[in-house]
Amino acid sequence: MPDASAWETMLVFAIALVIAVIATFIVSAIASIIVRAAARRRDWAGILIRRARWPFRTVLLIGGVWGSIALAFPGVAWRPPVDHAFLIAMIAAGAWLVAQLFLFLADVGVSRYRMDVADNRVARRVHTQFQIVRRLVVVVIAILAVGAILLTFPGVRAVGASVLASAGIASIVAGLAAQSVLANVFAGIQIAFSEAIRVDDVVVVEEEWGRIREITLTYVVVMTWDERTVVLPCTYFTTKPFQNWTKYHSALIGSVELDVDWRISTDAMREELDRLLEGNELFDGRTKVLQVTDATGGLVRVRVLVSAADSAALWDLRCLVREELVEWLREQDAAALPLQRVLVGAEPARERSGEVRDVEEPVEVAEPREEAAAEREPRSEPKPVTGSRAGLFSGTADGEQRASEFTQAIPVQPPSEDDPSRRAGGPDGLEGKGEGGGAPDGSAN
Repeated sequence: MPDASAWETMLVFAIALVIAVIATFIVSAIASIIVRAAARRRDWAGILIRRARWPFRTVLLIGGVWGSIALAFPGVAWRPPVDHAFLIAMIAAGAWLVAQLFLFLADVGVSRYRMDVADNRVARRVHTQFQIVRRLVVVVIAILAVGAILLTFPGVRAVGASVLASAGIASIVAGLAAQSVLANVFAGIQIAFSEAIRVDDVVVVEEEWGRIREITLTYVVVMTWDERTVVLPCTYFTTKPFQNWTKYHSALIGSVELDVDWRISTDAMREELDRLLEGNELFDGRTKVLQVTDATGGLVRVRVLVSAADSAALWDLRCLVREELVEWLREQDAAALPLQRVLVGAEPARERSGEVRDVEEPVEVAEPREEAAAEREPRSEPKPVTGSRAGLFSGTADGEQRASEFTQAIPVQPPSEDDPSRRAGGPDGLEGKGEGGGAPDGSAN
């Protein structure tokens, strides 16, 4: 028959355990009410409760159970290993609580910077840095917790001196073995604070266009335009060149190129471009340029430059402009469709010898009467260039500002009095303004 004292001990333990559990939930509820009352009409109270509720309850519960055992079973032989187990559990729960409190502070700091606004460059920088720092701090807290748990074992403390003595050799061996891992970790930290890329940046990597979805200590996740996931090591962004389309701003300029016949009316084409872009929500109104950039091989290359607020809108705008201009050429200016001209009858000797030329392209032959009439008609005078036509680097305030970005950084030394170019070229010895190496071909081709 069990001893009466054993029943009393078990009863005391059960009562103490129930009291500890009830006290845990009561204290947790009171703390939640106090936090909500102190931070009424603010969001951080909900974040704190969501982050710290269960770690706080776990610490209270472990402490209550440990205290119940100490109260009910004082001085028993099996207490030391049980106390050691509870000490380890308390260290782990405390590390969990500390980590969650730090994540709460990080969430509060990040919540002040919204990502769903038009100009979110600062928000993307803050989110990226906090994303790296929070992972790094959590890893450090976990390592410290594991170290504190190991130090609770007497054997580990005894060999601590020898471990510290051989720490230099061990660190060299570990560094060589984990060279790639450590390189990625340091690259991740460098990315976070150098702002080469940020969360939600639009990048072109490995000929893939997408957005930065996640940045960790060892790898970066890029979500492509067709919803594929590209995972790259952090060292990729510190050792290889890549394109970041939202480094300073999200607005871009894109190009649309068309090869047309020499008879194209560029003025009519500009009018059609104005009609297309007027009131279009994809067009941001910054850049609207139509220029002839090439005229070789029997064709004329017309390039249209348009701008949009971001890369997604620019892609749709370029496709729309291309489709509408092709439709306009086919229906309104069919004479400007690309043609290949072949001069027939230029070499009578070959015709008499029976040589025949195969012509696969559309042939345009001028009638003699039409040529004679054209020769009799007086030729119209060429239109004077008034300078009012807008170009990428001229004609508008934005164009002049864009040109200054290419030219103002190049120092121009004034010529000396005996410089022949000064006498030949005018007061400043220059024939015209520099164009910074020519017009670009569009940043979003």
